[in-house]
Amino acid sequence: MVKLDLEYRTRLVDAWLGELLSKLPALMLVGPRAAGKTTTARRWAASAVRLDRMAEATAFEGDPDAALRNLPEPILLDEWQAVPGVLGAVKRAVDEDSRPGRFLLAGSVQAPLERAMWPGTGRVVSVPMYPMAIREQLGRVDEGTFFDRIEQGEDLQVPTDPPDLLGYVELALRGGFPDAALRNQPSSAPVWLRSYVGDLLSRDLAALGGERRSTGGLRRYFEAYALASATVTEAKTIYDAAGVSKVTAVAYEELLERLMVAEAMPAWHSNRLKRLVHQPKRYLVDAGLLAAVLRIDARGAMRDGLFLGQLLETFVAAQLRVELAGSVAHPRLHHLRTEQGRHEVDLIAEFGGGRVIGIEVKAKGGPGTSDARHLAWLRDEIGERFVAGVVLHTGPHVYKLGERIVAAPISTLWSGESKTPDR
Repeated sequence: MVKLDLEYRTRLVDAWLGELLSKLPALMLVGPRAAGKTTTARRWAASAVRLDRMAEATAFEGDPDAALRNLPEPILLDEWQAVPGVLGAVKRAVDEDSRPGRFLLAGSVQAPLERAMWPGTGRVVSVPMYPMAIREQLGRVDEGTFFDRIEQGEDLQVPTDPPDLLGYVELALRGGFPDAALRNQPSSAPVWLRSYVGDLLSRDLAALGGERRSTGGLRRYFEAYALASATVTEAKTIYDAAGVSKVTAVAYEELLERLMVAEAMPAWHSNRLKRLVHQPKRYLVDAGLLAAVLRIDARGAMRDGLFLGQLLETFVAAQLRVELAGSVAHPRLHHLRTEQGRHEVDLIAEFGGGRVIGIEVKAKGGPGTSDARHLAWLRDEIGERFVAGVVLHTGPHVYKLGERIVAAPISTLWSGESKTPDR
């Protein structure tokens, strides 16, 4: 088995960062805490300031404009949210000199980019960064992304040592946070992830001004949200299960999304299709985090067929979410569901011109044509806009299920001759 260590592994977002830094004056890396933002940003920065350290933050709190002067560029301002006034200084610096590659900002809170008065509007471009995909852990970032390979009609390749169902579960449980995923003792990952959840619900809640909110209520809501990961679930069902009010639930969901540990994936729409539901599909951004919140181990996941399906789809969605940063075509992810659930496609990748790739995730080793029926329906409904359909499964083989539809192992997401990471 391939041994993983804590040496830096190039991320898919690295190439995108390099391109953007050559064109734009200021970038902001946003993502969950401990996803590797600081480590990656430091590789592109000539100087770095940790604004969550009092000794380094003092000058920026007093006179951020003066503090920025004469620092070698690009300047990394890490944990920028600890000294929000630094954003105004970056704005003024960019207004005076808009040379590319001047500033990198990193933080654990989603910036409120939608607010018209936010100082970074028009000056700072947000770049999302998520926990590591398996292909990043294996150092396979130079190959084309899953999306690009399919769009270009390339055959999907299976690694020489693909996991079985239990292997996929163990990879999902370990997740993609570098401190957990890259250790050679996979059994330590659940401990790290449970600690992460504890910090998330206490320290990070307070950092967003949530001191007066009930940590117990947020924990219950987070657990109810986790139970709904990879499903189209009514908001009321979640907040009723958590025992909180609608108003409180809205605040909690916004909090989890700002911390970028939860994501509401939008529904896909088409003028050719009627009666599509508009509800989002909720996900935790990391499958290991999902298991840690619910305190479920591999044995428990294998015994619960419903949770097993949710875990694997959350895992696949996490891999694809990272792939977006490296894709030449920059597709957007959606889900599709018709009213009453007559037709449902787990994930839709939409490219320019409304072209789509449909993806289904199955916790079985040999899906048949019946498992591709929703993809076939979508293909027949939208015609040439349907680029391809893929049924991702836990078996070892790639094979055809119909016109423009194939069954492929989940491991084709990190395909090549490299072996599967230690389980």
